[in-house]
Formats: sequence, structure tokens, C-alpha cells
Amino acid sequence: MTLTPPSIPQRLNLPDHSTLAYHALAGKSPTVVFLGGFMSDMTGTKAMALEAHCRGHGQAFVRFDYFGHGSSSGQFRDGTIGRWRDDALAVMDQLTRGPLVLVGSSMGGWIALLAAMARPERVVGLVGLAAAPDFTRDLMAPSFTAEERHALETKGFFEQPTAYGDAPYVITRALIEEAERHLILDHPVPVTCPVRLIHGDQDPDVPWQLSVRVIGRLMSEDVTLTLVKGGDHRLSTPADLARISAAVEELSVL
Repeated sequence: MTLTPPSIPQRLNLPDHSTLAYHALAGKSPTVVFLGGFMSDMTGTKAMALEAHCRGHGQAFVRFDYFGHGSSSGQFRDGTIGRWRDDALAVMDQLTRGPLVLVGSSMGGWIALLAAMARPERVVGLVGLAAAPDFTRDLMAPSFTAEERHALETKGFFEQPTAYGDAPYVITRALIEEAERHLILDHPVPVTCPVRLIHGDQDPDVPWQLSVRVIGRLMSEDVTLTLVKGGDHRLSTPADLARISAAVEELSVL
């Protein structure tokens, strides 16, 4: 598959004077919206592969950077789950029309579920790629060292090395505390559209068992989980990209 090289993004102006960088592709409905992961951007392999897929099928597509991510304005450390959910809703409300298929990667899976809950009349399908709802509480917080917890209490943040780039993650107390308002897995999740979850069984960051837990909470009766043997967190091999595109294509014709 030939991926389109990055170009200069367009800008969505928000009421607080911040701007979200995005690329939009015109085409047939439903529009596919890609929601990236924690501290990732819209130029990743999965986003670009989906854009190529949608272009080849004449389907509308949008990819964007959350506040503090990629080419959007703001500092990453000032972002929260609620802020990034609102970014997704602004993109959906202002840049798209009609039915939507949301594709959320890692944290983007959480954002996609929150967005689907907020716009149930528009979201007709959802694809979760190593989806990580509630990760701040259930995955991140339990791993904090005593030193990191102390830094959160005294400085309000700490820096955490990552295998997914040169810059460390900046973890803030505001991120952890604000995310408590958006936890969804303690109760049934009122998402009733078809959902396709894809997860690698060797994911070192988000265990595949979390996707099983998501299945148990979703109210939708049309949910499948594809467990990829040997799959990692990135889900960016040619076979992974083909699976993702197939899931989007399936949900686009239901």
C-alpha cells in the first residue's frame, strides 16, 4: 500500500483561541474519523493507511491532532481526557456531516467511546485498536513509583521515558484527577452501534484482557474482538493495517 506523504494541515479554530490541525478528505458517507493515542499525532502509520484506504474507496475521512499534540496548538502537559474528548467532538461537529465510523487507537479508543456516547445519533460504527479506556486509573496509576507519586503531589507532574519517541511523557496530576470524571468501565457503556476491537496478544502497554472487559461493558449486541497472535501495541504491520481497513469497510456498509 502506498501511503500519501504528509502535507500542510488545515486549522480548526476553537472558542478558546486554540487551533486543531487536521486533514480532511471529501467522499461518500459514512465519514471515517481517526482518533490517535496518547502523545501520538495524525501522521502515524495507521492514520495514513486509513486515509489511503478511504481515498481508494471514495470515502470521506478526517485525521487530526488533539490539543497539545502534533501540529495543534497548546502544550501537551495542559491536556486532559475531557479536553481531548471535546477536541474530537469539535472535529465531528464542525468538520463532518452525517453518519460516522470512529477509529480509536489506544487512548483514542477511550476518546472514541466517550464521543460515541455523546453523539449516539451520528456514530454508526466504532473500531478500537488496543483500546485503552480508563487507562489513567487502571494501567498508569498502579505503575507509578514512590518517587513519581511524590513528584505528582509536590510538583504536579513528572516525566516518564517512552519507547514510542524521543520526548518523555509528561504525566500531570491534573491529567490523572480530571480523568476520574470520564471513567466508563465501572458501569455498562451506553454505546449501541456495532463495535470491532482489534488487540495484539503481545501488547506490552495495554493488555488484551482490557478489550475483553470492554466487551462485557458495551451495551451493543454487535461486538467482536480480533486477537492478533504476536501482535504488539502499534498494530502497524501490513497484516494489521489490512485488518483495520477491513473492519472499517465492514462497518461502512452495515
